[in-house]
Amino acid sequence: MPEYPDVEMYVDHLRRRFVGEKLERVRLASPFVVRTFDPPISEAHGKGVLGFRRLGKRIVFELEEELMLVVHLMISGRFRLGEPGVKIPGKLGLAAFDFAKATLILTEASTQKRASIHLLRGEEGLERIDPGGLELFTATKEEFRARMRLENRTLKRALTDPRILSGVGNAYSDEILFDAQLSPTKRTKDLSDAELDLLFTATKKTLESWKELLLRDTGEKFPEKVTAFRPEMAVHGKYGQPCPRCRSKVQRIRYASNESNYCARCQTGGKLLADRSLSRLLKDEWPRTLEELEARERPKAEARSTESTTAPVTADSKTSTKRVSRKTKRIAPH
Repeated sequence: MPEYPDVEMYVDHLRRRFVGEKLERVRLASPFVVRTFDPPISEAHGKGVLGFRRLGKRIVFELEEELMLVVHLMISGRFRLGEPGVKIPGKLGLAAFDFAKATLILTEASTQKRASIHLLRGEEGLERIDPGGLELFTATKEEFRARMRLENRTLKRALTDPRILSGVGNAYSDEILFDAQLSPTKRTKDLSDAELDLLFTATKKTLESWKELLLRDTGEKFPEKVTAFRPEMAVHGKYGQPCPRCRSKVQRIRYASNESNYCARCQTGGKLLADRSLSRLLKDEWPRTLEELEARERPKAEARSTESTTAPVTADSKTSTKRVSRKTKRIAPH
């Protein structure tokens, strides 16, 4: 799901191209993508664009007459830029926003079609769909501490709950916790003020640095490949790869349709966090520490190394050797 850096990147590119332009019309490939009926989506036609902004993980088109057109990309929703009046793609296309100079296409690479469009009136309309998460770049450390301690959640859950923090999701929460060197399963009420201050700094630093990197990478070109998995990431999507800080293997825990990636040596003091499915299956055989896991993996690695250097001699290989030997004897000079 596009998070703070990705959404801010989209907002920046949309501002450059469409502020001051008229939204000529909104074409729908599926009427179900629009989740409001009053005002009707046709009321946005012909309205000038006054600005763009982010609302959590949503993108807000600020239109004339206090109309707010809100797009939530969800997990698989993305924007494409096309020529004016371009046809909406048949398989992935949900809607098209037509301007004089270009058409902005909303796509979704998922059969569930969870992306949505809302047309609302004024700030009061926006408040009705705002989850209420704390905006990190206008918050103080004291506000951050208070918000994180409202409920006793794991850090991973607290960071990704849109009612607690605005704009943070699965991917960047992994990077934030790695930067802060904190366990994803540590409870918020067990954190000291110093640890929460460290987390606050790491959260803002991670999100802002990724926003700058994405904007630098796209430059003037409209972003086409917005993904939660990038080679520059430290741990997210890097299961089994070396940690950039200590070189031990990145670990993961899976839950529902998500997973959390972390470095056991840097973040949990060497303790392996229990993956629900595997730890229940293996029970007492589940390794508790990184050292125990590495000790179990070492004989397997040594065995693989031995197999690769000492290939077994089979009956076929013996026969082949004999044939070569006979052939060599026949052609050997006298």
